[in-house]
Amino acid sequence: MAIIIRQAADIPTAELDKLGPVNIPLSSPPAELAGMKFLVGRPGVRMMGVWQCSPGHWRRTIMQEEFAHFIEGSARFVPEDGAPIDIRAGDTVWFPPRSRGVWEISETVRKVYIIFYPRNPLTIAKAWLAATFATLRRWTDIPAHAQSGSSATALPRPGKHPARRTA
Repeated sequence: MAIIIRQAADIPTAELDKLGPVNIPLSSPPAELAGMKFLVGRPGVRMMGVWQCSPGHWRRTIMQEEFAHFIEGSARFVPEDGAPIDIRAGDTVWFPPRSRGVWEISETVRKVYIIFYPRNPLTIAKAWLAATFATLRRWTDIPAHAQSGSSATALPRPGKHPARRTA
């Protein structure tokens, strides 16, 4: 089922959940957070929602991979290992896992975000192998349910359906 966040910029701040101050403030008073979660704990996705932060400086504490689209305000992210990144409404950002740095929020920002679960190397390898074998089957035109070296057609396992081919 698709999830749509309609007009995230138009959601009144009063309707967002108050999340309190940032975890590691570097300014006083500390920046305050608010948000609304639309998805929590699905395969591969830790959470998705709308997030808002008042002005202030603070250390980033989310160490998972994150994708975000900023819809209000402006900020600067100063990564520990690179040049500062200026962000304003309309910008889209991806943070790789373990992105460390400091947020400098100059005016209240709001973003729509997705935070992903950490990737398991075994899961990545399995996905790569599955994609590779699917590509090879397409190139060689071998049906997914055929067994190599056998004249017999393999039957699907109980509860499984044979691969369907489309043009």
